[in-house]
Amino acid sequence: MDEYTADAFVNRDEPVPVLTFSSTTGSPSPDPESKRSRLRESISNSKLKEKLQDGASSRSEIGYSLQDRLLTKLLQQVVPTENIEEVLDLPPDKRSSKYIGRPGFSLPLMTNNFRRFNSRIGIVFVFQNRLIRLLTWRNPTHTLSLLAVCTFVCLDPYLLVVLPIAAALLFVMVPAYLVRHPAPPPTIAHSSYSLNGPPLAPPRTIKPAPEMSKDFFRNMRDLQNSMDDFSTLHDGVLKITTPPTNFSNEALSSTIFLFLFVSSCTLFIASHLLPWRLMSLFFCWASITLGHPSVQQFVLNNRESHLRPHERKAQSWLDAWIARDIILDEPPETREVEVYELQRRKGGQKGEWEPWIFSPNPYDALSPQRIAGERPKGTRFFEDVCAPKGWEWGDKKWVLDLGSREWVEARMVQGVEVEMEGERWVTDLVAEEESGSTPTKGKKISPGWEEGDGQGPSGMWRRRRWIRTVRRKGVSSINEKDG
Repeated sequence: MDEYTADAFVNRDEPVPVLTFSSTTGSPSPDPESKRSRLRESISNSKLKEKLQDGASSRSEIGYSLQDRLLTKLLQQVVPTENIEEVLDLPPDKRSSKYIGRPGFSLPLMTNNFRRFNSRIGIVFVFQNRLIRLLTWRNPTHTLSLLAVCTFVCLDPYLLVVLPIAAALLFVMVPAYLVRHPAPPPTIAHSSYSLNGPPLAPPRTIKPAPEMSKDFFRNMRDLQNSMDDFSTLHDGVLKITTPPTNFSNEALSSTIFLFLFVSSCTLFIASHLLPWRLMSLFFCWASITLGHPSVQQFVLNNRESHLRPHERKAQSWLDAWIARDIILDEPPETREVEVYELQRRKGGQKGEWEPWIFSPNPYDALSPQRIAGERPKGTRFFEDVCAPKGWEWGDKKWVLDLGSREWVEARMVQGVEVEMEGERWVTDLVAEEESGSTPTKGKKISPGWEEGDGQGPSGMWRRRRWIRTVRRKGVSSINEKDG
């Protein structure tokens, strides 16, 4: 800020009107047909028209241009409505206007607020520049004074109560008094210029920076640079803190979690034994001293020769400790999957069995597919049977399940003949269905199961169970396969 507009910082003298948009809530339909109909009703043309009319009527007194109004109407049609979350049963967003009684998005309103904000943000940038000059030792006497204040506060924390009061006196009240009672000009002798008596100047009034002024564009420049600084700082913090804490490296994240847990438990018990005043004093002096350009240059010049060896030693010690004490090599989860080999008799009860399909269900007489008169579903070749999504094969080949009796009883399969030896076929009984026909609803089913050798008369279908082990795949292996 230059000397002519140094007062243009914060608020106007007159009150600033607050813009509000009236919300129109239509009465919901008494009995909506479905969620789709409610969504269509919520974003219908009539509702959009009502919202646009309300927005136009509330903004008419401000005098926005026709271009702004047209652009606002276009954006209101593109931006989704707020009640879509209710219609689609989405998780609630706490930033929605339903939970915050604030105006919705409006380009003219945003433009007006940005102009007002930019004309008043100068005081923040002035404070930021002065703080930077103070911490970078531009004026050593000021920085030493800050160190003295920090020393008193660290040694006696109760002085924190005095700081805001002293700041109000030194930086608000005294400058305001000096404005009304200025110092004598250098051309006048102090003996003939009295500091007593009535005020000699009007009080200082803080006003916003006028638009199109030099201070207004300076605020825009500083705001632009502050946004870049925040983005850079945000990305830098995430780059440093995210990999060790998001368990992408589980051993390192587990070590950090262990240290934090132990530290919290230790401090909970023994925090009153630590010399917090001396620690805070050391931290304050170290942080402010590191802002001196000479100290920074000294640290950078001696980092490779003095700090790097200690960093490597600490890193090697940490890696060795993690490799020795953090054990995360747990075996992956394993499960057993099954597939049924189905065969169908060709040429009636005396015909030969022919391979038919590999199905995920046994296609017994009580299966929904057979009751509905449908053919079994599956694949014709063993090689086409794939592991479930997110799993991989744990062994090399399928194994025939020799416990045919166990899986028949576990699945309550009825009307079958079970081979206890040999190829372990589970065959439909003759009474279950007619020769050469598909089972239909209402046919008699033999209760339970019978033990046999597969040589007697039988039905049209037989099956046997194959099993194989699968193990769950990790995220890295899944990504590599998808890539």
